[in-house]
Amino acid sequence: MARREFSTAKKRRRHSADAAPALDAALPPAPPRPNPDDLEIVVWPAPVLTHRARPVEQIDDWLKQVGRRMIELMEQHKGVGLAGPQVGLSLRLFVMAETGKAADARIIINPVLDQQDGFEEAEEGCLSLPEIRGKITRYVKLRIQGLDISGQPIVLELEGFPARIVQHETDHLDGVLIIDRMTPLARLAQRKALKALENQAAT
Repeated sequence: MARREFSTAKKRRRHSADAAPALDAALPPAPPRPNPDDLEIVVWPAPVLTHRARPVEQIDDWLKQVGRRMIELMEQHKGVGLAGPQVGLSLRLFVMAETGKAADARIIINPVLDQQDGFEEAEEGCLSLPEIRGKITRYVKLRIQGLDISGQPIVLELEGFPARIVQHETDHLDGVLIIDRMTPLARLAQRKALKALENQAAT
């Protein structure tokens, strides 16, 4: 998730998840294990961004290096979160830091969200959709369960901006992007920017 895209929220009754696309029924093949130092942020329309990621089954030195590289990229690109698919890895993990600083970052593996409550709308950006922003409705409060990079269970109760980051990054793990949560009219307004990304990918 891009940094500083959070604006004053308006409470809404309808959650934009209602308009999210259906998830793939089958998981993609197990991803390769590239050198973590070679990882870079991938941008839309890269296919890895549109598929449901696989659960992490092994927490080892390679995954720890991946997590460190993701934190490095998040800070370098002025983001507040980054998910596995955004670096080309179809794995259910993400990093986040409300401040955008590596020193404040945490790694969350195989996240599960529950106890979601309230709705609010705010502007979001995405590191995999540069120059594209839109107002997205999210839950105000939630609980997230998962594993840390040591494989230990974690449970966090979040509200406001941190809760928004978690929902944005978890969306990435399900192949859902902010353009999927925009209204048809809002997405139409992004057509030039999306076409530019398509043209860039084709070169």
